[in-house]
Amino acid sequence: MHPANHTKDQRVCARRDQIIAASRLCFRKHGFHGAGMAEIARLSQLSVGQIYRYFVNKDAIIEEIVRRIVCKKIQIMTGDAHNLKQMASNLAHRVVGMQNVDYSQIDCPELSLEQNEIDHALMLEVTAEATRNPVVEKILRDADAKLFNEAKSMMRPYYPQMPEEQFTARLEVLAVLCEGTAFRRLTHKHADAETLRTIYIQLFNNLFTDYSPPHTAEN
Repeated sequence: MHPANHTKDQRVCARRDQIIAASRLCFRKHGFHGAGMAEIARLSQLSVGQIYRYFVNKDAIIEEIVRRIVCKKIQIMTGDAHNLKQMASNLAHRVVGMQNVDYSQIDCPELSLEQNEIDHALMLEVTAEATRNPVVEKILRDADAKLFNEAKSMMRPYYPQMPEEQFTARLEVLAVLCEGTAFRRLTHKHADAETLRTIYIQLFNNLFTDYSPPHTAEN
């Protein structure tokens, strides 16, 4: 790549990052409907016209935010998606984010505990908006498909004998548990975390470790 083009690409990426950072703050504070392009422009220190040079509309900004959140989720679960005991502990304590990580030791701002909490809140906003906006609904469906397929590819080598239909169904149960836990983080916890962890481990053992194909009747 020519040095001049490389510099131009860097400027474009920097501007997009600037707009996304401002949009995350606006969406988190006001929601998608309440956040206007003028406010995003003010926080990003750009004009509304400059923003439209990088994103055609607000939906395009939402799409980019969701894409980045999904990429971070994939990065988080890479190499550890099969660790069901850790996942059981996370669900029991309603932890949504990185596993086995001391956030105080993380230098990357994008993977900080604060940003993880903002990601979680933004995905709740996206889900709500998807019920009203067909464009955002498609963005959410595409993001879910990408994340689900990535999880399948990471976990599949650990269960090579399980039929595809059975494997997919068990991952769907796992996804429901994870997403349900994420939505319940602000509600009262009705059970002790250690009791929940034991139940989750038993459930995961039934879903994956103890799987055996159904017996067929002999003729």
